[in-house]
Amino acid sequence: MIILTECAHSNSNFLQSYLADWSAKFSDVPDILPTKQPIWDRPGVLESKAKVEANLASAYHRASFLAASCQHSGDWLFALPIASCELKLDDEAVRVGVGLRLGLYLCIPHQCHCGSPVDACGLHSFVCRKAPGRTARHHALNDLVVRSFASDGIPVTKEPSGLFRTDGKRPDGLTLVP
Repeated sequence: MIILTECAHSNSNFLQSYLADWSAKFSDVPDILPTKQPIWDRPGVLESKAKVEANLASAYHRASFLAASCQHSGDWLFALPIASCELKLDDEAVRVGVGLRLGLYLCIPHQCHCGSPVDACGLHSFVCRKAPGRTARHHALNDLVVRSFASDGIPVTKEPSGLFRTDGKRPDGLTLVP
């Protein structure tokens, strides 16, 4: 019984010391002590977040940090890798996705084949007209729209291939006569 009393007394002293330190650093301790750990952690996490944000060097890194710290920003990592639903990412796609979210350098600065400089963040590929993934994403989006219309019973036909003119422009509203 004496050992339990000494243990409880030392735990009480530790708790009082901890509450005094926490109160001095953050704010007054509530009368009813919270039982959930996140309530105790929140002030320290917010303080650390403010320190990190204050030390970010560029607007790009600040935007990446704020985007990564938003609620639900990492929910895509919890998607089940179901290949039939096109939810399976290869290792390189995960590397690029995480790197973009965290504002990391993804490539070596170089000259794009379109003539524009590419920085270490690799963001030029999202706006480059000659990027190889741009056409694939465009066609995937077209397929998604076609499937959506077709599932609602709306007749739809995708633009036939071979409509490019010699000057590189595309005709608007080509009429197909059977």
